Amino acid sequence: MVATAALGSLLATLTTLTACGGAQHGGGEDAGRAAPARPPARSAATSDPTRIPGLADRWQRRIPANSRQVVAVYGDGKDSPDSTVVLYTKHGSTWDRTRSWPAHNGKKGWTTDHHEGDNRSPVGVFTLSDAGGVRKNPGAKLPYTRSAAFAAPRWWAKSYWHDFDYVIAIDYNRVKGVPPNDPTRPQGASKGGGIWLHMDHGSGTSACVSLSESGMEYLLRTLDPDRHPVVVMGDRTDLKSSH
Repeated sequence: MVATAALGSLLATLTTLTACGGAQHGGGEDAGRAAPARPPARSAATSDPTRIPGLADRWQRRIPANSRQVVAVYGDGKDSPDSTVVLYTKHGSTWDRTRSWPAHNGKKGWTTDHHEGDNRSPVGVFTLSDAGGVRKNPGAKLPYTRSAAFAAPRWWAKSYWHDFDYVIAIDYNRVKGVPPNDPTRPQGASKGGGIWLHMDHGSGTSACVSLSESGMEYLLRTLDPDRHPVVVMGDRTDLKSSH
């Protein structure tokens, strides 16, 4: 029994360290954030309700035809850790803005070529298929795994301890249909992994996207596998760029 407990503790530590690109959040490096810029607004002259605002065609086309929920993460800048999360819901052929929250992304910003430890969030369109966390299921529609193995190490700064109370796996370099902290990396460890939506600690992450507890609870209760939710994420300039 003692050996089993020791092994369980080791596995919990290892699975925790796979989160957010596999690197520590850099405990103690919290900094105050600037007020987030407002996400793109529709105007009478440029609005097209059949499109997600602020996305060039190359990103718009990557949203699956059957997706009816899009979590858009608008980064303030290529090298900025600040962003805004907006949930869009499709009704018929129209995308309606449902909710929005201030958020954080990688502490060094964004990249189209994410690698382990670069402290940048990957730009792209990714499916959302699994959730979990330290806390009990708040009513998630996505498959939810509750486990103490999600807990952030207690050697991290205290402000980071609740980061993984709720998480939603972003399907970047992972296997769908398994708990978010599954360590499998189909493209290899160097491409990073464990990219999640998770609770915010007030500053940039290792590669994940973080938002408030209430925001995470809302997404967990709202994102529905039958609506094929995806996340579209990146800095505003890249999301708008046609190249």
